Amino acid sequence: MSALLALADDQHYPSGALYVVATPIGNTADITLRALHVLGMVDAVAAEDTRNSAHLLARYGLEKTLLAAHEHNERSAAEKVIARLRAGERVAYISDAGTPGISDPGARLVEAVRSAGLEVVPLPGPSAAITAVSVAGAWVEGFTFIGFLPSKAAQRVAALQALAAQPQSLVFYEAPHRIVETVGALCQVLGAQRRILIARELTKRFESLHECALAQAVAWLEADANRQRGEFVLVVQGAPPAASDALSPEVERVLALALEALPTKGAAKLAAAITGASKNALYERALALKGER
Repeated sequence: MSALLALADDQHYPSGALYVVATPIGNTADITLRALHVLGMVDAVAAEDTRNSAHLLARYGLEKTLLAAHEHNERSAAEKVIARLRAGERVAYISDAGTPGISDPGARLVEAVRSAGLEVVPLPGPSAAITAVSVAGAWVEGFTFIGFLPSKAAQRVAALQALAAQPQSLVFYEAPHRIVETVGALCQVLGAQRRILIARELTKRFESLHECALAQAVAWLEADANRQRGEFVLVVQGAPPAASDALSPEVERVLALALEALPTKGAAKLAAAITGASKNALYERALALKGER
């Protein structure tokens, strides 16, 4: 193990820096070598929940000074971390699971540290959203990460209505006590025919992945109470081209320029990468423009 950790030593780790460290989302074996190296090297670890983090560090044979840094004490926690950094210490920040700052505390700490003129170093690693998207399939051309929807029904519906014409797939997080209600709202607002991947307890013992049309999703969840347990990532297909807004003049301009240099398929792919518009919609429009010419 020490030989493997030595691989992570071949890099400069500045003092007086905040290290934002991704930790496993369930399976403790998913920690990276660099994360272990940095967690072993830093002077202190700021954590969303110091009790959970103490248990996690103990699994790796580490014992560190822990600083509570969560959404309820962000300002005072940032002041303590900045004081340590100014004294030349290295401090790591970890959330309860996954990559900090993504539907987890950490973003304001990073902002405060950078505003103080101090360095922030990211260490990539597990992310529930990316893990789910990686096994969704080819129907996810691109995606927009939403995170948790509002807990109140009316606000949730309003938020979904604002996303209904989004051509990219949508990625949500949800808790077990709201999963059926949320999936029902997705079907009601976005349409019964869209695909959904229900990813539950990713990387954990009872991990499950189920893909179906939104029309069938609630019934699948309700067929077995165990399917409603755990933490969820939902990947929902984007709006079909006919349901999306018409291409904006700027998207049309980019597509026209791309068509001057590339074949139809390549031009649509490039225009999608530049503008974020649906590749399918751009391809259909590119065919129409070729026909007009």
